[in-house]
Amino acid sequence: MSQQFKLNVIARAQTGRSASRRLRKANRVPAILYGKHTSPESLSIEGPEFVRLLKSVAGRAVLIELARTDKGDKALSFLQEVQRDPITDKYVHVDLQEVKANEKFEIRVPVQVVGESFGVKNQSGVLEKNVQQLRVRCLPKDLPESVVVDVTELKVGETFKVGSLKAVAGVEFLDPKGQPVVSCVEPVAEIVQEVAAATPAEGAAAPAAGAAAPAAGAAAPAGDAKAAAAAAPAAGAKAAAPAAGAKPAAPAKK
Repeated sequence: MSQQFKLNVIARAQTGRSASRRLRKANRVPAILYGKHTSPESLSIEGPEFVRLLKSVAGRAVLIELARTDKGDKALSFLQEVQRDPITDKYVHVDLQEVKANEKFEIRVPVQVVGESFGVKNQSGVLEKNVQQLRVRCLPKDLPESVVVDVTELKVGETFKVGSLKAVAGVEFLDPKGQPVVSCVEPVAEIVQEVAAATPAEGAAAPAAGAAAPAAGAAAPAGDAKAAAAAAPAAGAKAAAPAAGAKPAAPAKK
């Protein structure tokens, strides 16, 4: 089971952009708590406390106990989504998903790769992490902080898929069994060299064949242009001669 954290929250009556801006100016983060059996509830979190929580969580899948300082009751939840301003880098909104201790729920869990791959160590392979997270279903008590994948025996050309992952007690993997998780592939440099070695031989023939076509095409336009230029004056000269001789012939008959 993953470690459980605590977070103090208070309910907020006002919602909307203006109310959220006022909260952020007061160094608080607007939040909302969704529940399968309850209506969404608007909350706010103290900014510095939330930052400390995220540093402690460090990207793991964990449960967070929400303590409502204004009501006195508690709720179990996990971080569904965290929104951050891309300019100021400040947290602007948090979505929390409520869970019940006796009810299974779905969550995304990070993939953690451990060990040194045989393919990387002995075959100059490169390790590729195909996915960063996997969807799982479990009870809160069975939630793993991460899905651990031991790649020690992974060789070049081999892949760990969802269906070949080590079973985790009480955890059901929801992604397709054929989904690649971690792969060991050939070094990119070797692949590029193989492609580069094959490409020049194939590419050399194409320009040679292509060069003949322009040469043949170039001769034809040149010959046609000369022929057309020569024919045009000749035709013009013949047409002018009869026209010049036709006028003097008429007065001669008189």
